[in-house]
Amino acid sequence: MHVLDFEKPVIELEKRLKEMRQFDADDPSANLGEAIAALEGKIHNLRQNLYKNLTRWQRVQIARHPDRPYSLDFIQGMTRNFTELHGDRLFADDPAIVGGFATFNGSQFGHRDQTVMIIGQQKGRDTKSRKFRRFGMPNPEGYRKALRLMRLAAKFNKPIITLLDTPGAYPGIEAEERGQAEAIARNLLEMSRFPVPIVVVVIGEGASGGALGIGVGDKILMLENAWYSVISPESCSSILWRSWDHKEDAARALKLTAPDLMKVNIINEVIEEPVGGAHRNPAAAFKFTGQAIAHALSELGKLPVEVLLAQRLANFDAMGAFEEV
Repeated sequence: MHVLDFEKPVIELEKRLKEMRQFDADDPSANLGEAIAALEGKIHNLRQNLYKNLTRWQRVQIARHPDRPYSLDFIQGMTRNFTELHGDRLFADDPAIVGGFATFNGSQFGHRDQTVMIIGQQKGRDTKSRKFRRFGMPNPEGYRKALRLMRLAAKFNKPIITLLDTPGAYPGIEAEERGQAEAIARNLLEMSRFPVPIVVVVIGEGASGGALGIGVGDKILMLENAWYSVISPESCSSILWRSWDHKEDAARALKLTAPDLMKVNIINEVIEEPVGGAHRNPAAAFKFTGQAIAHALSELGKLPVEVLLAQRLANFDAMGAFEEV
């Protein structure tokens, strides 16, 4: 298991607890019951205090945890009969974005099952898959594939769910030659006027236009330990301080966490995560996320198209905060 630096005190105590339980099982005469209970209480309190008071940089680290569930994990955990669709019908397929029709299991969350178009940015788990999916950084054909799938959803009057988890759009020369900026801009325009409900969920990293390229919707939801910003803390640090050494200061200045973004109307809801992050209990993360999506789809499904579109634009017009001086 990958351990983050700030988690080491908890992990060390958990190792000690495991050793004590094993010793007690091997030698019941040791009578370690009280000591084990006391250590369990200490670990519980330490864990609660640690994860309730995370810094912004620590949340960024959790969002990047290699064991954190990715888009395909959420799709498997919240839907059934997922049929992945490939290609943009213009150039190629892009494995950094996955998508297709699926049955959303709304009945598990107190609502109804329904067919949806679900699209997400997908990272890899090992060296080979990370290279294959370019660490979740889409090419223009990825955004054009997403647009093709969203048009298909609109044609058949099906809601759209998008899952954001990317360190940014792929910055290669070939991507620029094929119109990276145009592809993202086109998606912003088209997503603003699709006549079907769109629910956007930031499940991990939401970096700049790479995330926003599939991030225009009626409801913007965000997992508790995800981040969403115009730039990563490291890149911000390198611009302002000519070094990555100030990435923690940059994260603090960017105010890129879910609680920060709720205050300035960038997102509509913070989705609770299991203590320690979504990777600690993926099933619980899928449940909390599914409940939030089901509730959003239920609300949006009652709105006339004219109201839906007007409200979508009004939400984006209301984003942000400023002070007059």
